[in-house]
This record gives sequence, structure tokens and C-alpha cells, in this order.
Amino acid sequence: MAVVNGVQIHYVIGGHGEPLVLLHGWPETWYEWHKVMPALAKNYTVIVPDLRGLGDSSKPLTGYDGKTVAEDIHQLVTQLGFKRIFLVGHDVGSQPAYSYAAAHPTEVRKLVIMEYIFPGFTPPQLEGKVLWFPFHQTPDLPEALVDGKEMTYLSWFYHNLAYNPAAIGQADINEFVTHYSAPGGMRDGFNYFRAFPQDALQNVNYSKTKLTMPVLAIGAEYIPAFGGNVTINYAQYGMQALAQNVRGIQVPNSGHWIPEERPDFVIKLLHNFFGGNTTNTSK
Repeated sequence: MAVVNGVQIHYVIGGHGEPLVLLHGWPETWYEWHKVMPALAKNYTVIVPDLRGLGDSSKPLTGYDGKTVAEDIHQLVTQLGFKRIFLVGHDVGSQPAYSYAAAHPTEVRKLVIMEYIFPGFTPPQLEGKVLWFPFHQTPDLPEALVDGKEMTYLSWFYHNLAYNPAAIGQADINEFVTHYSAPGGMRDGFNYFRAFPQDALQNVNYSKTKLTMPVLAIGAEYIPAFGGNVTINYAQYGMQALAQNVRGIQVPNSGHWIPEERPDFVIKLLHNFFGGNTTNTSK
């Protein structure tokens, strides 16, 4: 546990080599990376925090915009004695990952974005299609309606955004739901969606100076909740407006939960993209 930016951030760290930071999405915790962490730790110092408000991190009422959450992570990295990092974000963890790279462009060697629709840069074909976005952004209502029904509500996402629903088993779901059903857990998860209008303003402002480090934008090929086959890599769509050097890939036989559905594919992809660095020169 580290105290940074006025909050307590829980994190898991292991391995040796260049620092690699993995930022989880919603409705998950650091645990979403558990299938890829051991292999990555052979070549990198893997740092996997719970984002503010989620998992075992503290639950402030404010500060869920990308810029603030990125500052949490930047202070954590600094406190751990690192400067230049490899950075990966999935789902809502992609926003602070981008914001970090935009605020500290010389300190992110390479950036990976997975499965995220960037506020301010939504593909036209997805406008109004993600029905839970406006619901989650409504003040107070969603947490009131799902109170006591967290297992039912969150399980819908694990099942309906997956190509292979069995990839997130009941034990994994229990791990996530236990944290989200704790006091403030659902509220703070929804707060990431409520920050989207603020994120959109920040993203448009940041986009005036495009990122120059290499960016890999990873998307799913098949999401039942989006009607099956995904025809656009929406992470790549957003990043092409925000960065100069973007490569996109859609992962076959995977839905939204790529680190759990295709862990071996992710390990190989990250290893190849980051270059298999084994020396630690960043302290």
C-alpha cells in the first residue's frame, strides 16, 4: 500500500527488469492481470495497482478523471524509484494510461491501450450504442438500483462482453464482486463513467500535442453485447487522433476481457512490442 496524491493505492509488484505498469478496467481490479503477470515478471518489474476507489485502494468521493488517476500512478511509480516505464491500460484503465503518457511523454517508453472508447473520440458507429454508459453516469441511481444485486449485475458484463465466458470463472467473479459490493465500491466504479465528460475535455486538450512514443491499440474481434463480430478497433480509432505512431491489432477468439480470454496471446504481444527487455536502467 502506498500513500500518493492524497489516497492510499494498493498495488502488487514482482519480477525484475524494466518497470511495466498494468492498469485494470471496470468492473475488475488488479486481479484481472493474474494470468499474465507471472510470465511478464520474468522480464520486467511488473507493477499492478488497484485504481483509486477500486479493489483494496481507498475510496475518495472525487478524482476519477484521467488526469487525477494518472497522477496517482505517476506518484506511485516515482515512490517505487522508477522513472521511465512501459505502460498498459485496459478498459477504463486506458484513460489514465493515456493521460499519464500525455502528461509525462518522456517517461513512457511505449504505451498499450486495450478495449477502450476514448471520450471525445468515439467512433460514429458506436455513438449511443453502449447503453450502460448513460446509466452509469446518472448520479446516485445505478448504485441504488444494483444494491444487493451486484453479483447479478456485474456477471452480465463478464458473460456478455466475452467471446469465451468461461475465461472468467465463478471464483474470479467472486473476487471482483466481493470488492465492488464493499461500501463505496459500486459508486466509485460508476464514478469512472461519470468522469467521461471531464475526460473528453482533457483528451481534446491533450490531443493538440500528439504522443510520439510507439502505441499499440488492442481490440476484441467478437463481443456478444455489441452484436457479435466487431468491425472496428475503437481503441485504435481513438489513439490515431491522440498519437503519431499507432499500430492496431484485433485479437482473434477474444471478447472484451483480453488478458483473461487470451493470456498467452497478450504475453507474446507485449513481449514482442516492448522488445523483451531484461535489463533495468530506469531507476
